[in-house]
Amino acid sequence: MVFLFGVTGYVGSAFFQYLLERKVPVRGFSRKEVNLLHREALWRLLQESKPEFIINAAGYTGKPNVDACEDHKAECLLGNVAIPAVLKEVCGELGLPWGHVSSGCIYTGSKAETFIGPVGFREEDPPNFSFRQNNCSFYSGTKALAEEILADAPLCYLWRLRIPFDSVDHPKNYLSKLLRYPKLVDVRNSLSYLREYVAACWACWEKRLPFGTFNVTNPGSVTTREVVELILESPLGPKLVQSGKRFEFFSSEEEFYREAARTPRSNCVLDSSKILQHGVFLSDVREALAKALRSWRWKGEWRLGEEP
Repeated sequence: MVFLFGVTGYVGSAFFQYLLERKVPVRGFSRKEVNLLHREALWRLLQESKPEFIINAAGYTGKPNVDACEDHKAECLLGNVAIPAVLKEVCGELGLPWGHVSSGCIYTGSKAETFIGPVGFREEDPPNFSFRQNNCSFYSGTKALAEEILADAPLCYLWRLRIPFDSVDHPKNYLSKLLRYPKLVDVRNSLSYLREYVAACWACWEKRLPFGTFNVTNPGSVTTREVVELILESPLGPKLVQSGKRFEFFSSEEEFYREAARTPRSNCVLDSSKILQHGVFLSDVREALAKALRSWRWKGEWRLGEEP
């Protein structure tokens, strides 16, 4: 039996659906069903049930975006730092293997620039967008702090996610955000195709890969403008043009921060070669985006031609 914490979240629900499709016995828990900060209750639950593997997708990202974490720092610390710290202690004492959904937002920029493109940060590179620097968002600071705490956790995977997208419209879906935001900022990033992300994370356990940190991002990187071009070239493109949808951009990142953002954003490139070398599949980022756009499904009330 697999225990999945954070089952109702964007990433947690994707894990749950994937495991159900694979017919993997899984039990999902929401924050209402189990208090992950209550160490004794969690210890009893896991000691009595003895799950084969645990996935922690619980955390705090802020709504509608990480700016909200600046106003809810206590919740952000509890969700992103305290919960994984408690899980580390309990799973360590009980000898239970587990995986933690981490983030690539602990970096900014790229490791280096070459004539063939940016060089991404590898798993062993120290974060450069954390509380140890003065320019990070509170959200990124908590994710970096959690990685410090879990660095010596036994039987633990840290799966770094980076700007998730999928083929179903959702407020947390990067593609949905591009379709909804009235104005965009052109930056380069690594991305994670959510369905491939959860499959790759599960493959770590299924293949019994060595425990440790993995950048689970689709190989390569893209700019915002490049993603918009892929959207317009996809089956969505003609409908967008017909609806009058226009993709407008800020003239610079400085203008973006003046007009639309309260806290610094992580825009970064990660190197995913470690997990690929273990034989885990992840599509090239452009191919992954094209696949998601070809099978795009609207969900919710908003449609083309309407303002968010």
